[in-house]
Amino acid sequence: MSGALPVLYSFRRCPYAMRARLALAMSGEPYELREVVLRDKPAELLAASPKGTVPVLVLPGGEVIEESLDVMLWALRRKDPEGWLSPPKGALDDMLALVAGNDGEFKRSLDRYKYPHRYPEESAGDAQAFALSHRAQGAARLARLDGMLDEGWLFGARASLADMALLPFVRQFAHTDAAWFAAQPWPKLQAWLAGFEAGARFQAVMEKHAPWQPGKRPGPMLL
Repeated sequence: MSGALPVLYSFRRCPYAMRARLALAMSGEPYELREVVLRDKPAELLAASPKGTVPVLVLPGGEVIEESLDVMLWALRRKDPEGWLSPPKGALDDMLALVAGNDGEFKRSLDRYKYPHRYPEESAGDAQAFALSHRAQGAARLARLDGMLDEGWLFGARASLADMALLPFVRQFAHTDAAWFAAQPWPKLQAWLAGFEAGARFQAVMEKHAPWQPGKRPGPMLL
């Protein structure tokens, strides 16, 4: 049975993998989930995608989709029951442009805010000041997102691909210093994130699974 299903290599807490799982869950496309340990990546993952990052979706015919946004688009183009690709306002290209800014400028700031000690060549020996400067850069983008949420979602009155592609990263930023985030003047953004985290779909894709091991029984089959 597992050979007939797409196989998703994933890591539960990775925001890129979260967005892929969210889109697969929305589409209802069945797949085998293989939870991996990033410090001990299975050879099968590296054979499919030598870059060794998640998510990686391996289709039954052997095609490999190794970028999270491409996994989202693949799943939603097969089935999109809530219209994530067709928002009430704007178009797919508008959403993709917003996602590109998240995956570029915002992700760069997020990494340096959350993990400043990984960048000693950039921090000039002051990791705290370095982190706070990147928090400020990320905050400027979050303030702009707050201004887009007048109807509850980024592109109108219902969720879209853009919301689900960005929310895992906003969540990571928020949890870096939850008290600081809660004190910011972003009520719409805070409500958007809180609603997402409380939602059944997010809870479902964040279920814990044991790491996949080659030669043992297949990972969970998800619909």
